[in-house]
Amino acid sequence: MTAPDESNVRCRNCVIPVLLVALLLGACVLAFHPAAARDLEGRFANSPLHNWFESLRSGKGPCCSDADGRALSDVDWDSKDGHYRVYIDGEWWDVPDEAVIKEPNRAGRTMVWPVYHSPHGGPLLIEIRCFMPGSMT
Repeated sequence: MTAPDESNVRCRNCVIPVLLVALLLGACVLAFHPAAARDLEGRFANSPLHNWFESLRSGKGPCCSDADGRALSDVDWDSKDGHYRVYIDGEWWDVPDEAVIKEPNRAGRTMVWPVYHSPHGGPLLIEIRCFMPGSMT
């Protein structure tokens, strides 16, 4: 019997760690990237507020174009010195003034439309596309 070629043994020993690293990276990307929560089933298509939500715009663009709105609890948003901030995914984010919707809030609840992105593979950031204070503010 001949001894195995040393380069083949080294190559085989590298395959498993490389595959494990690739699987871990893939799992991290999937775990930390928020899933799109679009109304794929059309559950809200017949809502009386559907067209109003679709028409909402801030100075940063249409709210529902590539962001899904979410209602905020009172403890998850704040106003100080005329500026808003919101608590999303365990962190406070400043709301740009141009993201604030100026028209009356027909939904009644405080809402935010966050857009998630990771510039140049860096940490996940949130851009606030639209923000609408609740009707009691």
